[in-house]
Amino acid sequence: MKESVNMAVLIDGDNIPSAYVKEMMEEIAKYGNPTIKRIYGDWTRPGLNKWKNLLLENAITPIQQYGYTTGKNATDSAMIIDAMDILYSNKVNGFCLVSSDSDFTRLATRLREAGMQVIGMGEKKTPNPFIVACDKFIYIEILKNQRKEKEEAKEVNESEVDTITNKEIGLISSTISDLSDDDGWAFLGDVGSLLQKKQPNFDSRNYGFDKLTPLIESIGKFEVEQREIPKSKNKLVFVKNKDRSNKNMKR
Repeated sequence: MKESVNMAVLIDGDNIPSAYVKEMMEEIAKYGNPTIKRIYGDWTRPGLNKWKNLLLENAITPIQQYGYTTGKNATDSAMIIDAMDILYSNKVNGFCLVSSDSDFTRLATRLREAGMQVIGMGEKKTPNPFIVACDKFIYIEILKNQRKEKEEAKEVNESEVDTITNKEIGLISSTISDLSDDDGWAFLGDVGSLLQKKQPNFDSRNYGFDKLTPLIESIGKFEVEQREIPKSKNKLVFVKNKDRSNKNMKR
């Protein structure tokens, strides 16, 4: 999404730790202009006290929602109703739903059906149905790690970084094959976009890499080639499955 895109940021205050708010807002700004920023919760509860100063610093509007019945999450209902009101107001082009709760799965699906871009944010415990209902899903633990790196110049805590498995490697390989030309090469930008569509929570930062290129290079199963653009200092990156290269050489 471009910076000119207006977004509604809706945060489930009962479900997201306040410690991540600064990193979340910085990340959201990459996808659009957050013109509406609201957080939902029962602000009479002591557990939400940590949010108060952060809301002022980040211009987030708190929405009070009392828990009317034990065992029922009134916050979810208020957030869903507001999202639909915002959708029909035609004031935004996209939504960022910040929660680790699968109750927002249908909301994300409905917003996408209406042509909205939906970015999801939540902890790694987020159920898969909500993740795949979004166009892109970002784990907030990764955002916290990135900030620690910048401020403390330390390595990412390895216990919080995922190890790339054969499943992810196979996903990358098949995606390259889907987009490759007759020689097996695929433009990395297109590969990244299709990976996102196939698996919304695919993010190189989950594996300790800021960008997709170094992640692919680290795996060792793909060729990476940089090609110069005429009359430009920039270069385009193309990738290729090594297995295909070996098969072609044997023919």
